[in-house]
Formats: sequence, structure tokens, C-alpha cells
Amino acid sequence: MWHTYLLNYRSSMARPFDPRLSRFTSATRQYLIAAVATSSVSAVFIVAQAWLLAYIVNAVFLEDSDFSAVWPQVAWLCGVVIARSILAFGSETLAFRAAAKAKSQLRMAALQHAVALGPSALAQYETGELSQLVTRGIDALDTYFARYLPQLFLACIIPVVVAGAALTQDPLTTLILVLTVPLIPVFMILVGWYTRREVDRQWQSLARLSGYFLDIIAGLPTLKVFRRAKAQAATLAEVSKEYRKDTLRVLRVSFLSAMVLELLASLSVAIVAVSIGVRLVEGNMIFQTALFLLILAPEAYLPLRLVGMHYHAATDAIKAMGVLLDLLDTPLPEYQDVSPDYRSAGYRLADVSLAPGQQTVVEGVSLTIPSGRVSALVGPSGCGKSTIIRSLLGFLSPAAGEVELEWPTGRCAVTEIAPGALLDHVGWLPQNPTIVAGTVRENLHLGNADPAMTNAEALERVSLLPPGGDAEGLLNRMVGDGGVGLSLGEQRRLALARVLLRDPQIVLLDEPGASLDPASEAAVAQAIDWLREQGRTVVVVAHRPQLLEHADTVIDVSRFSMATFDETTVLPGLPS
Repeated sequence: MWHTYLLNYRSSMARPFDPRLSRFTSATRQYLIAAVATSSVSAVFIVAQAWLLAYIVNAVFLEDSDFSAVWPQVAWLCGVVIARSILAFGSETLAFRAAAKAKSQLRMAALQHAVALGPSALAQYETGELSQLVTRGIDALDTYFARYLPQLFLACIIPVVVAGAALTQDPLTTLILVLTVPLIPVFMILVGWYTRREVDRQWQSLARLSGYFLDIIAGLPTLKVFRRAKAQAATLAEVSKEYRKDTLRVLRVSFLSAMVLELLASLSVAIVAVSIGVRLVEGNMIFQTALFLLILAPEAYLPLRLVGMHYHAATDAIKAMGVLLDLLDTPLPEYQDVSPDYRSAGYRLADVSLAPGQQTVVEGVSLTIPSGRVSALVGPSGCGKSTIIRSLLGFLSPAAGEVELEWPTGRCAVTEIAPGALLDHVGWLPQNPTIVAGTVRENLHLGNADPAMTNAEALERVSLLPPGGDAEGLLNRMVGDGGVGLSLGEQRRLALARVLLRDPQIVLLDEPGASLDPASEAAVAQAIDWLREQGRTVVVVAHRPQLLEHADTVIDVSRFSMATFDETTVLPGLPS
């Protein structure tokens, strides 16, 4: 995955401006037009300021003119300085506003495209990597828009305007500028090739740190129980140390590259100054022209030097933007325009092989999950039960065979149905249900835009609320992130109530009885019986006999599994 990720990054990093950005952010188009206009005006003001300064100094110190003779030029000079200040302020304000709009549009585009791609297409990305991409990566666009892009346009326009102005006064100075100005971009490219490896390493370290930190936070309760939190903290500190070293290495290269560009620009200006000074001493050039060219020459190199400096400041944005645009350019899967009859639909798996992470977990799965019945998937832990559930949801494309929805008048592959359309009719209870910080009501309605039953009825179905109990008091109860404040059994039953509230036609339950006491498990079993009475198709991953007794069909997944199990492994309740 990292190999593909870095290749995508390298393909986009070489471009100082990625034209794909304007396709996804309308704010960028208007900003680019304004940036070109302000850069052009700034270039004209730079030439005017140099000419006015040269004229005033020549008139006062060489021609002994008094203030009354040069005050119009002084007034114009003040006006030019004020205008340049206003232009710089307006340009920066515009840049930050454009960055805010662009960030918002990119985030929404990335989230919508990720949802449209579906879990199967996003399997190549780690959660920490995507989180890093749409948070800190996109936030770096502030520097990109406010510093780097304006300077990039100035670097394209100002040297041309300065060279044109110099050409009207002295062709030799213009020739020197034409020969030396391109050296700065050439050295910038050479330095960029050298720094690319260091920047790659820094970005990879940051993504690894983000993913590792996310995993530790998610598993912190388990680590505390087994007293492994301190060991993981030490590992996290080591990963952070590596990222700090990579960051300092990039900063060192950035400072060294800035020094190279400064040295090159200083030598170029020195060549221009020597040429002008020699001719001025020999009387081949007047003082006003010489001063004008000396003031103007550094302005031709300054934008290019600043581009190099701001490029390093915007590398995070350039990297993140390239990868993000690669994600947005990922073509959406083509789905069939079908409308399955979910009320009478079951599943059919024909010689299916499933290989999440390029490793085959189950192979040759051929079975039928009937409509309107409760089917239980059983087998030892690790045999592939949850993997099959993921394929039924369309989250995992089969490596071989077909996972199909089948109803009396037709059938279609699950992967040919848009994820959103499928999940509108399928309820899923994962092994570790998501509980967010907020009230029980907010967690109950998470993902339920159009509830099919009342809150109280859903809670009563899973025995979280006794008949006639205080529904409002329970619904207004505050819980913490990850279910803090609720027992594991209450968390699972709350998540099951969330599934029932949607009234889905197909229900997939991944170990709903895990971590439940007998009374809570009985409540889950009653909810499963109620779903069968409503004619729903239910697939449940079960280990304990109490839930197996409520299943119409028991499917032993271990006979399809590629894992090796001890022959003495006994699954309670599994029919012989």
C-alpha cells in the first residue's frame, strides 16, 4: 500500500500547481484570475517605484534640484508604495478566503467521493492515513494559497516585466538577466530532487504516527486491562522521535537550499552591478539609468527566491493535495440500475473465495441464505465468519465467485448495487458498534434519518427500557465517546436498537451475544425472533448455544476456512 501511495505522491509532487485543483474547487478559479491580475499590477508598480527612486535621487544629489522640483515624483512614489501595500494586503486577504473555501470544498468532495467509492475501493487506505489527509493535510492549504501560489505567479510575471523594462534602458543588463534568472529555477529543481526523499520519509512517518496513535486510542481500554498501556506509550514515543528527526532533517535541507538560492541570486546581482559600475565609471552610462537598473535587478530574482522558500513551507499541502486529487480522480465503480425486492430477498454464494489483505481467508463457499429465516454462521474464531458478513454487505469484493442477492423474480451481484442503495435496506450490527459522545437519543438516531418505530419501542425490543419505563430519562442520558458510561451489554443492545429503529429488510448481526449476561442475551434472542416474525432475513454470527437455538439454519464456516484448527476444537451447540 505504501509503495502505491508514494508513487501517487511522486507523480503529483513534481508539479508546482496541479491543474486538477481547479476542477474540484470553484473558489480556486476566481482566485487564480485575481492572482494573475494582482501579479501583473505589482510588476508594473515595481518598475514605477524603481524609476521614481532613480529620478528623485539623481535630481536631488546630482542636479541639485530642490524639493519643489521633485515633489510631484515624491507624491507619485508615496502613492506607488501605498498602492503596493494595499495590493499586498488585498491579495493576502483574498488568498486566505480562497483557501478557506477551497478547504471546505475539497473536504466535502473527498468525503462524498469516499462514500461513493464504498468500503471495498477504500480498502487500500488506512484509517489514520485518510484522517491525516482530510485534516492536517488540507489545513496546510492556508500556506499554499496565501504564500506559495501568489509568489508563484509573481515569479512568472515580474522577471519578464523587469527584463522588458531593462531592455528599454540597457540591452547588456537585459542579457545578463535572461542568462542568470533561469539558473534559480534550475537549482530549485535540483534541490527539489534531493529533498524529495527526505520529504517522502517525513510524510510516511507522519502517516504511520497518525495510524499508530489512532489504533492505540481505539484499543486503550484493552491495553489498560492487560497493563500494556505503558509499553505502547514507549513505542509511540519512539515513533514520535522518528517523525521529529525526519522533520528536522527536512528543515535542515530547507535552510541549506535557501542559502543556495540566496548565494546564486547575490552573485547574479553582483554581475549586473559590476557591469553597470564599469560602464558608469567609463562614462558609457548615465547615473539615473544605472541607479534604475541597480534598484530593478534584485527585484527580478526576489520572487524566484521566495518561491523556493515558500515551496518548502507548503510541501505538506502539495503532498496532501496531490494524494487527495489522486483519490478524487479514482473512477467510481459502475453499478447496475436494479431494484431488488429486499422483502423477499436472500443471499446466494456460488464458489466464493474471499481474500481481504491479499490473503485468502475462505475458499469455495457455496451456500444459500433463505429469505425470511434466521441463518447462523458458526465456527471457531478466525475461520472467516465476519469476512463473509463483509461480503454480504458489499464491503469486500470476492476474489472468485459471486455473492448475489436472490429474490423470486431475479438476482444480482451485491457488488453491482450502489453501497448507499444497499445499506438503505440492510441493517448491520458490527462486532464493535460505534457509540459517540452525546445522549442515548443521539446514538439511537445515528444514521436513522427516517425511523420506522418510536424510540421507546426500539429500546423495549432489546430490554433497555422496561415496559412503561421512563423513556425520556433514558434517551437524555449522556454517554462518552466509545460508550463510556454504558456497560458492554448496554452498548450492544443500544446498537441493536439502532438497527431495529430503521426496520431494515435484511439484518446482519456479527456476534450480538458477545459480552452479554444471560438476561441480555435472552433480550437479543427475543429481538431476533421478532425479526423472523416480521419476515426479515437475518444472518447472525453466533458462538453460544442460546442464540443457535433460535436459528432456522446453522452454517459451519470452518469447512470453507483456509485456517488450521486443532482437531479438539469444540463449538458448543454445533450440530454434528
